[in-house]
Amino acid sequence: MPTDTTADEETPAMHATTGVRAWLTVYLKGLAMGAADSVPGVSGGTIALIAGIYERLIDALTALDPRLLRKVPELDSADGRQEVLSDLRRMDAYFLVVLGLGVATSIVTVSRIVHGALTMARPQTFAFFFGLIAASAVVLYDQLSLETPLQIGAAIVGFVFAFLVSGISNGAGLGHALPLIFVAGAVAISAMVLPGISGAFLLILLGQYEYLTGVLTDLVDGLLAFGADDLLANVGVVVTFGSGAVIGLFTVAHAVNRALEEYREATIAFLVSLMVGSLRLPAAEVLGGVEVTAVADVTTVLGTALVGAIAVLLLDYYTEDLSTVAA
Repeated sequence: MPTDTTADEETPAMHATTGVRAWLTVYLKGLAMGAADSVPGVSGGTIALIAGIYERLIDALTALDPRLLRKVPELDSADGRQEVLSDLRRMDAYFLVVLGLGVATSIVTVSRIVHGALTMARPQTFAFFFGLIAASAVVLYDQLSLETPLQIGAAIVGFVFAFLVSGISNGAGLGHALPLIFVAGAVAISAMVLPGISGAFLLILLGQYEYLTGVLTDLVDGLLAFGADDLLANVGVVVTFGSGAVIGLFTVAHAVNRALEEYREATIAFLVSLMVGSLRLPAAEVLGGVEVTAVADVTTVLGTALVGAIAVLLLDYYTEDLSTVAA
């Protein structure tokens, strides 16, 4: 007579179901992170903190070892493949892949929406960005300290740098050369390890945000249409940006994390001032695209800016037990 399966016994099917559910959860958290990093203000790092995966994300990123590539020739043997798989599990690479897929899916989707908004309602969209960035600076202000010459100097440097760069970016002076796109990718990826600063904000500061959302939108359209005149050029831009992001994981992201560990107050002072100085760009876009005598234009601009600010402040209010910039 067959033995009944007790509630405490787990079958392979149950393990598989649990595994799929766990990875789906990671993917959904990646979607949330990607959505946050697609608009300036709230960062993907903040969402990771809220979702309870920030420490795992940092551990996995810092565990990545490019020396694993040396073992590629060993993949032709069973032992070699087993060793590589073991190393990938140790580095939690599967977690990063699934999370990355969620982030990428969200970025492709949200960037299309944002690009459309910039095309149809440019001043209002930049007003929304202004509200997001300004409110994020206010949220970070609680952690700001200007008690030492180093902290004061970092604040001044951050503001001046952002003010000057955002002015150049607004005048399209930086351009969109591939080397700059590479650097933008390396810098933007730091938002993954830096709650409080979004990758989209850094791209706006460098004058690449609107350009890259347009490229990504055109690339997806070209792929869906099975070809386009500028498909290869768009692929080149996306690959260049992605390559910069990969390099940034091993350089910029680690440097930012180290700066927070060793010079936390000065780093926060620099970041807050960076955000304040960068407000020059969205402010210029708003003022340049709105008729100040048109009541409807002024009302919609103020309204969208307020919506952006409220969104960040509400997020901060309901997650006030979390540190905006991880210690």
